[in-house]
Amino acid sequence: MKKINLFLASLAFASISFGQKVMLTEGDLSALKGETFMKIEYDYSSMEVGDFNDEGSYTKKKVEEYNAKEAGKGDKWLESWERDKTVRYPEKFEELINKTGTIKYSQDAEGTKYTLIVKTRFIEPGFNAGVMKRPAAVSFEYIIVETGNPSKVIARMSHKLVPGAQAMGFDYDTGTRIAESYAKGGKMLAAFITKSTK
Repeated sequence: MKKINLFLASLAFASISFGQKVMLTEGDLSALKGETFMKIEYDYSSMEVGDFNDEGSYTKKKVEEYNAKEAGKGDKWLESWERDKTVRYPEKFEELINKTGTIKYSQDAEGTKYTLIVKTRFIEPGFNAGVMKRPAAVSFEYIIVETGNPSKVIARMSHKLVPGAQAMGFDYDTGTRIAESYAKGGKMLAAFITKSTK
């Protein structure tokens, strides 16, 4: 049984790993040649989570389940979930995109010509139950707009099912797994932009 579970887990990881390529879906990146600094923003406004069509349905169920097991546990979980979106995930994304690429990104940047919007379209939280586990996965849409005129889209990119898991397997916390997807997303986007603007 253990071998079957490990095999199924490896199949799940393989299927997620298949869809990692950054794809340019609109515009081009030539305008970014010579740019060294950009503003970055994050958008979680219309994302699906796991089997749920919207984030609100997912978090409502999780809060109810955790609170049923232990009073207040669900409320603490929700606080952590929201904090991860504003702190943990952006930190991971920016750490790797800034380390890998030639353009540096900051949420506090002022006076930049362009802004990168990291729009999360889908999150698969995954799980780690010791013997059986499934990595997290995040699907992104990256939109580069003129800072002074956000309706002016320079380029739009799709990045589907970016897997997230720690190599040592100590990713029992949902946020830890998801944060690794953001780290990988940032690294791969930086490489794609660098290659596209040579």
